[in-house]
Amino acid sequence: MREHDTLTDQDARLTAWVHGRVQGVGFRWWTRSTALELGLAGYASNLSDGRVEVVAEGPRSRCVRLLEALRSGRTPGWVDTVVERWSAARGDCTGFVER
Repeated sequence: MREHDTLTDQDARLTAWVHGRVQGVGFRWWTRSTALELGLAGYASNLSDGRVEVVAEGPRSRCVRLLEALRSGRTPGWVDTVVERWSAARGDCTGFVER
């Protein structure tokens, strides 16, 4: 394994705020399903301002794949923008849930 691959697969925490028409359209369910397929832990939560907050932990490369899926145009509803923040994994998530 190359050094770059090792860095890519270190556990990370992705926090993504998804803007658009993403509430009441099955977006959180779709995100949960996608995250579980990728083996990620975390949650998707509706925010009072209409955004969905997605928090996912796991290998960074898999978190990147989730972020790409959120921006893919193949989600329920429509996504205008995804704002992301990366941080160290906390290890406080088990499973992936809709909140």
